[in-house]
Amino acid sequence: MQNNNDKILQVSDMNVHFTFGGGLLKRRKVLVLKAVDGVSFDLAEGETLGLVGESGCGKSSAAKGVLQLYKPTGGRVLFRGEDLCALKGEGLRKKRQQMQMIFQDPYSSLNPRMTVFSIIEEPMRVHNTNGGRREHRERVMEMMHLVGLNPTDIHRYPHEFSGGQRQRIGIARALAVRPELVVCDEPVSALDVSIQAQVINLIEDLRDQFKLSYLFISHDLSVVKHISHRVAVMYLGILVEQAPKDELYAHPLHPYTQALLSSIPIPDPEIERQRTSIALEGEIPSPIAPPPGCRFHPRCRLREDICSQERPAWREVAPKHFVACHVV
Repeated sequence: MQNNNDKILQVSDMNVHFTFGGGLLKRRKVLVLKAVDGVSFDLAEGETLGLVGESGCGKSSAAKGVLQLYKPTGGRVLFRGEDLCALKGEGLRKKRQQMQMIFQDPYSSLNPRMTVFSIIEEPMRVHNTNGGRREHRERVMEMMHLVGLNPTDIHRYPHEFSGGQRQRIGIARALAVRPELVVCDEPVSALDVSIQAQVINLIEDLRDQFKLSYLFISHDLSVVKHISHRVAVMYLGILVEQAPKDELYAHPLHPYTQALLSSIPIPDPEIERQRTSIALEGEIPSPIAPPPGCRFHPRCRLREDICSQERPAWREVAPKHFVACHVV
């Protein structure tokens, strides 16, 4: 096990709950949407943790909770040993310089009225980094060269670039203030397949070059396997399994993880024809009223009576391989 001093991020029992309903006269019932419900994980320097699961399982909410874009309603988020949930105002702003985000959609995440120079320089101005406009210009051109863009294009606008180039601009913006932790929220899902590999390789190269730590969110299990060191599987607001990537992909234990991995297409048509895909029953339940016991049990092919009665404990079944399941 790694020493806690090596951990750049430690998330413990984090909740991100949203309350709505009620009203002035309180005639409507107050409802609580449990987007993230008691999630714990950690991240070491230079490591990539892949966070996977179906759409709506809480992956992005967990990431925004880590960055305090959504204020967690419970638990702790320690960055370099300091609890971000206890910080406000200037103290939190300073920490955010060390934590940046690469967004999913390179089309909506860039202001169409700003030039590339202004987009990449903006975080430097927000965080009052040293230097004036000349130093900022040099840094912007350096970042553009680093992500594979022509530095002479700094005065062009986002609409003049392709989707892959726009995402490179987003990556340059995220790294402009020299962060230590970068949250990648589905960074290639909006790109053409032919461009995805280029952007993933760029993200990977930058991690190794600058010793960045990544929380990498994706529903594409092939991409996650390529870039991650460890993988955490999320379902309906909770983690159900976590392990080093090779261990998880070779020996998935939770029935949900097994179903996800069975859906990965295999290029070899002969192998593809011989294997069996595991179909999940029904739809993912509502996070407003999650099922009792194991949240996956209504869709699980291996469920037993205890699964609907008791929530399974999070336990280590092999070195660094954790799972929450009664039947494992």
